[in-house]
Amino acid sequence: MYAYSFLQKAADQMIPDGAGLTIGVLFRAFRLRICLTWMLTLTETTLTALIPLFIGFAIDGLLSGTKVALFHLAAIMAVLIIVAVTRRVYDTRVFGSVRVALGKAQASRGAELPVSSLNARLNMGRELVGFLEEDLPITMTSILQLIVSVGVLYYFHPVLALASLVALATILSIYTVFHRLFFRLNGRLNHQTEQQVKILQKRAPSRIVQHLLRIRKVEVQISDSESILYGVIYVILLSLIIFNLWIATSSLQITSGTIFSIVTYSWEFIDASLALPMALQNWSRLSEITQRIVK
Repeated sequence: MYAYSFLQKAADQMIPDGAGLTIGVLFRAFRLRICLTWMLTLTETTLTALIPLFIGFAIDGLLSGTKVALFHLAAIMAVLIIVAVTRRVYDTRVFGSVRVALGKAQASRGAELPVSSLNARLNMGRELVGFLEEDLPITMTSILQLIVSVGVLYYFHPVLALASLVALATILSIYTVFHRLFFRLNGRLNHQTEQQVKILQKRAPSRIVQHLLRIRKVEVQISDSESILYGVIYVILLSLIIFNLWIATSSLQITSGTIFSIVTYSWEFIDASLALPMALQNWSRLSEITQRIVK
């Protein structure tokens, strides 16, 4: 009963009249609940990021005959499980309520819109909440993971950290070239999606096929652009891990546990670096959606 009352109260929370239906407005309306989910997410990410380091310590400890580092690793993993489960149970309820509030505001403000446009924009609005629930936390955790990875790599050798930062700067520079292209292509896709219900109502098979072919054409263009972007990014990042592995094994006097940590954190850096362009690409799409649903 308490859980239902909490959810009902959250769902009844209103977005202020006259406020734009933007990510910023959604965040301000539900800031306390959202910040708590983000805090849990960052805690989970910090604990996850520390595990490879403590695995390396545990390896060296076990090889030298001590189990203290192994117990530390077990404790961190136990706390991680508790935080991860709590976060997943909580944030599904919070962002479900945000979607209800946004949908109510869209339905109220779009009463004069054609059903096709309102239907499409309701679905687009859910993507804004999805950005707060998934994409933005992924971006924050990726930044945190990048900081931890660079810090650990710098601890082992400054050259490892410098190579990682150069790779990251190169990736972000490459993405800026693609931003306007993604914005334009997503605008064409969203415009065509808004026409779907109206086209279906005419029950003309030729027009339906033409509509689906237009959607397919834009989706292929987006996919091809993504493939080129991520192909270039993968070349940069895989070159990084090869370089760091070469430095670790040829220029440093280190243990087996340290080599494991260097390779692992180089890979975590790659994983986090890939998440940033994905988040920026989603931001390009949502920027166009925001302009569309506030009309």
